[in-house]
Amino acid sequence: MEASVIKNTGSWYVVRTDDGPEIDCKIKGNFRLKGIRSTNPIAVGDRVKITVNESGTAFITEILPRKNYIIRRASNLSKESHILASNLDQTLLIVTLAHPTTSLTFIDRFLATAEAYRVPAIIVINKTDLLTDPEDMELLEAVKYLYESIGYHVITTSAKNGDGIETLRTGLEGKTTLISGNSGVGKTTLINDLIPGLDLRTAAISEVHDTGTHTTTFSEMFQLPGESGGYIIDTPGVRGFGTIEMDEHEVSHFFPEIFKFGADCRFNNCTHTHEPHCAVIKALEEGLISQSRYNSYLSILEDSNPDKYRKPY
Repeated sequence: MEASVIKNTGSWYVVRTDDGPEIDCKIKGNFRLKGIRSTNPIAVGDRVKITVNESGTAFITEILPRKNYIIRRASNLSKESHILASNLDQTLLIVTLAHPTTSLTFIDRFLATAEAYRVPAIIVINKTDLLTDPEDMELLEAVKYLYESIGYHVITTSAKNGDGIETLRTGLEGKTTLISGNSGVGKTTLINDLIPGLDLRTAAISEVHDTGTHTTTFSEMFQLPGESGGYIIDTPGVRGFGTIEMDEHEVSHFFPEIFKFGADCRFNNCTHTHEPHCAVIKALEEGLISQSRYNSYLSILEDSNPDKYRKPY
């Protein structure tokens, strides 16, 4: 029997069968013996095969081939990965420019990963109601311009007063969308706005550290209302985004503007760090590539160093 994974609690998986019923499943232990170095070898969004025993116990026996997925390095500094979700049409990265502030490096790392795994990404700048000073508005316009000039779609929203929610809802229709971002950026509130009556739990921002609290403790897929349908996958908030499985000579492919200028470099294997006649460095000096994006590119190059995540003795 085939089904879709709609919830992952860490020990149990909830799947929705093609006939409609939802079934609680466990995972067969051999999944962890097949070289899948992941903290969650089965992810929300996966298509799987299940068997149901006479006792009523259900097991996931096979993962069907994935169209794509979003992955990050596990937080325990090991070589293991954590798959956020799979079989996606797109992903929304929810960010905020105040209370809390999402770093540009975090944004760039997420976008590069989405590029690497062929998942179209949309940036949603939430909590615009908190941007009241002229300096705040200048920052908002600068961030929008930066990413729109690269080719990314940027939506501004305020979950508090409803600004941008209809635009967001229209962009989700008929698609399976991963929603991700730092803790405290308002993901859960936005989801509650998009799916009336869902009433997921939210929490206040810490006044001391200006950071969010993890209210989502596991990944789950929800069906959107309306005739057009669609699904959104809610995931726990993440504080950092460690990249994985990226070769140093491929990282530039996941930064569209760096890849564009890199075509004019003298050397085909140019890393855009020190080589002579590097078109990327020239574009950086001329202001055609932003310093923040280039710094993010360098930080991912550092991730490819095998010693960076080696555990200390």
